[in-house]
Amino acid sequence: MRLLERMRKEWFMIGIVLAIAGAKLEPSIGVNGGPLKPEITVSYIAVATIFFNSGLSLKTEELTSALVHVRLHLFIQIFTLAFFPATIWLFLQLLSITPINEWLLKGLQTVGCMPPPVSSAVILTKAVGGNEGIIITPLLLLLFLGSSSSVPFTSIFSQLFMTVVVPLIIGQSVRRYIRDWLERTKPPFGAVSSSVLLAIIYTTFCDTFSNPNIDLDTLSLILVLFIIFSIQLSFMLLTFIFSTRSSSGFTPADTVAIIFCSTHKSLTLGIPMLKIVFAGHEHLSLISVPLLVYHPVQILLGSVLVPTIKSWMVSRQKGVKLTRPTA
Repeated sequence: MRLLERMRKEWFMIGIVLAIAGAKLEPSIGVNGGPLKPEITVSYIAVATIFFNSGLSLKTEELTSALVHVRLHLFIQIFTLAFFPATIWLFLQLLSITPINEWLLKGLQTVGCMPPPVSSAVILTKAVGGNEGIIITPLLLLLFLGSSSSVPFTSIFSQLFMTVVVPLIIGQSVRRYIRDWLERTKPPFGAVSSSVLLAIIYTTFCDTFSNPNIDLDTLSLILVLFIIFSIQLSFMLLTFIFSTRSSSGFTPADTVAIIFCSTHKSLTLGIPMLKIVFAGHEHLSLISVPLLVYHPVQILLGSVLVPTIKSWMVSRQKGVKLTRPTA
């Protein structure tokens, strides 16, 4: 019974494994030009569905109260979309002399370019001027991996606009009229997006397994897994040290937000965006692997560290109240 409950809770992780296994067993179904026609159903319909769904679910009516935390949001955006990718790029210059698969290394760079998850950071991105990830992420990908993309720059942004921005705006517009109904019924937005994301992952790996020239060694995969763990722990520690300095001006609650939002990366936005930026690229699935690994790692580390971080925050908040002068 406990096993079934656990499986229900982790259905998306299990789904990723099954999607990749299914692609391995019969890749011809999900390849471009195959029965599923992913060049249309995935590249346009599936991606647009995810962002229409995001538009419906985003509670932008809460933004007014978030504007008072502009300094916090700005720090998270700069760390996530500037410091993170630049540091990864420097680190990869050292790793380039190792025998690690070069496409997995490029995948690590794409992880660095991704924005925080929409679910945990929509207010953070909106409060400092909009959905920066939709514009900045492809620019970062082209900056660090430009020669790897076979798709023209204008084509990338026109498809991003049609499959990401437009559905997001339509979703937000529809939300205005059915907001009360959405609040009452609470549709499973997360489950819908995750289900569509599994279809994208499946077709991506169908292309891989149908290509006999792609070879992935186990050592590279193990080393990348270790590197991802190390990167997350190091950046969480770095953000904790910086945000707890007396001169930082951040509260304990701010520190918790910084630790998680600055180091988490969006799989929901990332996979569709890679599908657009690297459309037709034979190594797309290998480039996607580090992001697919990063997602469960950030959930695992989060679940392990939450009790410790929560107890730290409570104790610090109590300490602040005790040291506050009484009238």
